[in-house]
Amino acid sequence: MINIHKEDDILTLEYGSDQSDNQWIHERLETSRELLIKNTFTLTIDNLIQDDTAIYSHSDSVLFKLGTLHGEYYKIDKDILSTTADVYIHNNLSISEKTFIPLYKISIFKIINKMTYGDIYIGGDHKEAIPTKAYRQIISRIPNHYELNKYTLARIDSVLRNYITTNNDYEESLNNYVNKKLRSEIAKRAPNFSSIELIKYEYILEKLKSMLKNESGFSENQWQNEILEIILLLYPKYIHVFKETIINDLYTKKKRKLDFLLVDASGNVDIIEIKKPFDSCIVTENTYRDNHIPLRELSGTVMQTEKYIFLMNKLGIKGEQDLTEKYKNELPDGFKIKIINPKAILIMGRDNTLSQKQIDDFEVIKRQYKNVIDIITYDDLIKRLEFTLLQLRKDNKTTPKPHN
Repeated sequence: MINIHKEDDILTLEYGSDQSDNQWIHERLETSRELLIKNTFTLTIDNLIQDDTAIYSHSDSVLFKLGTLHGEYYKIDKDILSTTADVYIHNNLSISEKTFIPLYKISIFKIINKMTYGDIYIGGDHKEAIPTKAYRQIISRIPNHYELNKYTLARIDSVLRNYITTNNDYEESLNNYVNKKLRSEIAKRAPNFSSIELIKYEYILEKLKSMLKNESGFSENQWQNEILEIILLLYPKYIHVFKETIINDLYTKKKRKLDFLLVDASGNVDIIEIKKPFDSCIVTENTYRDNHIPLRELSGTVMQTEKYIFLMNKLGIKGEQDLTEKYKNELPDGFKIKIINPKAILIMGRDNTLSQKQIDDFEVIKRQYKNVIDIITYDDLIKRLEFTLLQLRKDNKTTPKPHN
């Protein structure tokens, strides 16, 4: 039995049991002059506190002076811990046997001593101190008997299975255990990202609904800038947007102006077209051969976008170099723009007044444009945000909160 106590400016170690005669401890100290406890503490008769009466519950225990208070730290001499460095433990730290021996006969300070230089400080403000939280984390990483047993079985199994059939895949069992423990540790340390995402999407949804209620209060330029901010939040792959990009039309020898060009973290560019949300710009109200067909606003925007994509693909390496040079001050050093089959996102119109048949036909129309990533109405954008929020709220209720 080991108990460690703080008594004024002394750290004491109580060793023994009230169920047996501890005379042998005194005899060991008299004869060999040294007592090794749990492969960690090496104590001599000089460490013995002779007047061991008053305050401890085990009257037959033997009391040793383990350390002395130096400023804010209890100093444990290197000779006691069989290390090459003295150990300093801050006086605010709760000190027990596990502070020194997290697992049977494993001295944590002997291990740390092999891996570091100089004296060891735990807690407090010393410039080279191991923070208390980090020290507890170190203790938790020591494998317990269950883990050691699994590891031993796995090592033996890796040899035996080459010659005989064993009754279990012990190596796989060890890997599964380690992976499960690792996932648990990551979950404890990770911040609750779902709650952060929840705030972000709530803000986006509230902002978009407010804009749609006051559409006339925005100029086209203001509207596009506001929607761009939302798009960059919804599509985090894009790191920047270039406004009013000029490209050369090699066929007509004219200059073409793209309102917005998106660039992702790899340098690839895509086009985005943002139109103010007029009601009637998606599909016809009447049918042609029982089908609702795209209105001129939609088909014209798609045609214009397809042409931009066609012209950009013709720019080649020279076009990439020109764009990189033009926008170098807006991008990180060494960043290169690439034109590799650009795609497009179109944001336009409302679908809240469309019939189900019109909406179904609109879905068919959207899927026929191979170079368009997505055609999004503002009502569709709201629905996507609302469903995303519903899922985030559900996840946020079931996600374990991180431990401090």
